[in-house]
Amino acid sequence: MKSQALRHVLTHLITPLLMCIGMGLAYMGAFVTPEPHHMPVAVVGAGPEAKVFAQTVKDTAGDKLDVRTVSSRAAAVELVKDRHVTGAYVPNAHKPELIVATAASDTGATVVEKIFTPVAAQQGDPLKVTDIAEPVSDDPTGQGLFFLLIAVSIGSYASVAAIGAAGAALSVRIRALVAVGTAAVVGGIGALLAGPVFHLAHHDLGTLWAMAWLYSAGILLIGVGLHTFLKRWTTLAMMVLFVMLNFTSSGGLFRPELQNGFFGTLHAFWNGAGFVEGIRSLLYFGDDGIARNVWTLVVWLVVGIAVTGIAALWERPGRRAAEEAPAVRETPAVEAEREAERAAEEETEESVAV
Repeated sequence: MKSQALRHVLTHLITPLLMCIGMGLAYMGAFVTPEPHHMPVAVVGAGPEAKVFAQTVKDTAGDKLDVRTVSSRAAAVELVKDRHVTGAYVPNAHKPELIVATAASDTGATVVEKIFTPVAAQQGDPLKVTDIAEPVSDDPTGQGLFFLLIAVSIGSYASVAAIGAAGAALSVRIRALVAVGTAAVVGGIGALLAGPVFHLAHHDLGTLWAMAWLYSAGILLIGVGLHTFLKRWTTLAMMVLFVMLNFTSSGGLFRPELQNGFFGTLHAFWNGAGFVEGIRSLLYFGDDGIARNVWTLVVWLVVGIAVTGIAALWERPGRRAAEEAPAVRETPAVEAEREAERAAEEETEESVAV
């Protein structure tokens, strides 16, 4: 009996140990050594001298920078606003200037400032830094949106464990409806945190809630569907999809140009990136680019609906067979033992998820 109990404990330890490995690989791989990889920047100037200067900067930086030239400062400002470049350098014999948008990426703005400060020093004058999109004073680094992502994500994937463990007797359809309703509540909590509580968002709270609902509903429906097939391994799958790969590729701390190619590629289509970049567009850049990010969240929601639909089809024959089978009454001792096992399984699944 003791050996069986020990084997049961060791089996359940597999999940947290795999999480430990996965979290270490993901977070340390994404965040420990941030450095520019083809970071897009612009140099203002139309003549041969500007092109030579831009090429010199490119040759010095190597693969760290992708340098383009633009004809005017106004054009450079638009590129920075549209987040096509991280920064734009305006050469000047007396007042060299760097144009950045810290709301797009505080770390990116810091990196380009470090790159162009010595360049300006070679021209004999200190660098003037112009920030055309500053975060709100309540979120000076602009990284509050990353922590909002974490809060909404935890509310979503932890709810998957609760729905899957406690709602096993319910049909997939009912579980899906509970998931959709839960997503609305999680989105509301996110909007309250971003607005009245921490003042990250000073406007468009309704749109922010809608985007949080889209994001949360996609996670919840994917989780509800996966639980049919993965059971207690669902928590590990959700952690891989919506923590390890999601937080690291969201762009909340480091934009993709400061990460390696793997996480930079995920940023283009992962749902966390769609949420963070969409909220940034909403709050700081006049909705520029928000449509693409909303469509990213919609696609993930559609995937969730598809996975849940497949789970419903998978469960239907088994449920019908169970209903048609003759009832076999178990002894009270066996029923108590099964109930204890179910309770332990629920407790394990929910605690590991949180």
